[in-house]
Amino acid sequence: MKTLYKIGIVLLTGTVMTSCVVGKKYSREDLKVPEKYREEIAVTADTVLLPWKSYYKDPLLVNLIEKALVKNNEVLVAVKSMEQLDLSYKQAKLSLLPTLDFDAGASRSYQSKNSLNGSLSAQFIGKDYMDDYSANLRMSWEVDIWGKAAMQKRDAKAAYFAQKENLSALKTRIIVQVAQAYYNLLGLDEQLKIAEKNIELSTSTLDMMKLQYNSGSISSLAVNQTEAQKKTAELLVPLAKANIAVQENALQILCGEYPNSIERAGNIDAAEINVVFPTGIPVSLLSRRPDVKASEYAVMSATAKTGLSKAAMYPALSLNPWIGVNSFEFEKWFDFPGSITKTIAANLAQPIFRKKALRTAYEVAVLEQEKAAIQFKQSFITAVGEVNDAMSRLKYADERIVLAKEKATSLDKATSDASLLYKSGMANYLEVITAQNSSLQNDLDVVTIKLEKLNAAINLYRALGGGVE
Repeated sequence: MKTLYKIGIVLLTGTVMTSCVVGKKYSREDLKVPEKYREEIAVTADTVLLPWKSYYKDPLLVNLIEKALVKNNEVLVAVKSMEQLDLSYKQAKLSLLPTLDFDAGASRSYQSKNSLNGSLSAQFIGKDYMDDYSANLRMSWEVDIWGKAAMQKRDAKAAYFAQKENLSALKTRIIVQVAQAYYNLLGLDEQLKIAEKNIELSTSTLDMMKLQYNSGSISSLAVNQTEAQKKTAELLVPLAKANIAVQENALQILCGEYPNSIERAGNIDAAEINVVFPTGIPVSLLSRRPDVKASEYAVMSATAKTGLSKAAMYPALSLNPWIGVNSFEFEKWFDFPGSITKTIAANLAQPIFRKKALRTAYEVAVLEQEKAAIQFKQSFITAVGEVNDAMSRLKYADERIVLAKEKATSLDKATSDASLLYKSGMANYLEVITAQNSSLQNDLDVVTIKLEKLNAAINLYRALGGGVE
């Protein structure tokens, strides 16, 4: 009864001390979020919540994205990391539960005849050796005085969900890269068409000038200049084809496949995204961003680690009871109750000479927590900046497209007029070449601006938290 009473006192003491939690729970600091974005665009409330399949309408692009999310090797590695952290989280939930071990063994030792044990063995059992047979159940339990179990679970949980958000962020990045690569292909196709169209125009002009040169109306200089203009357009063709092949290869690799051609439909105008996003307080939107979430989970994990470092400086109480059977004769090994052996032990460990090292480890953990909090704040500021950048690019890309199209109308008319005036002798060949060259360059600029607008729309959707879901 006295033994049971003592055990009860130890358990009660451990239970009471368990409430002495030394670690603090995480609480988010005030980020002083601005009330609105720097740029404002036309909005509706629901579009940003659309899944990516509703955002990208081209079925060929949707198929490429689906393939990349399943087969991309970066994603596959991240999924394996998730599985590892899942196991670690499950392990952490069991970290401070009692452990129970079983061991059994048999040994025979030959004693020295001149030793006390040897002489007693020969006297009492009539043998020059001694057998020992044992089987034991041993339990070990560290009493959770300082809330270590809760902090370990918070640490593992935060690490698990941080990796989950990192996986979402990776998938979002893959979606963006696939979409941008696909639209870049459409832009390169458009550049190739512009070059081929300009070659036809230059060929027509060159044929006309050759006729005039044969009739003695113009010099060979005009013919040579026109041929050079045609070569300028022709040089764009192999360049565009090379860029198309490189972009197709990169896109196939993103999709986890070997380089090959990419099927695509329509043109860059048909691929335009109707961008309608909500504006408002950034925190209400950016809280959906996986990279921001992952950064905050890192702060939670660091907070739990700080608590664990502090708990390491305090005493640790452990209980180690065990029960078994022991005998020096095999036939009496399991002779109950005579062979039963019992041990009850309680240990209280307080670090002394390691105090400075543990204090330093705690101070380092505090600094890591402060660093994580600063990095979280920076990730939020960066997210707000990315939204503003994408909004600015989107807004002013529209203005640039309008101006470029107006310029294209003027240049098309100038090219047509220059050709007519040249035929009637009211303009020289340089004016014709200049008009054609300006028209070619502007057409290429229009394609570039359209691509910039598409990329801005893609980046804005990502920056506001749209992506995997």
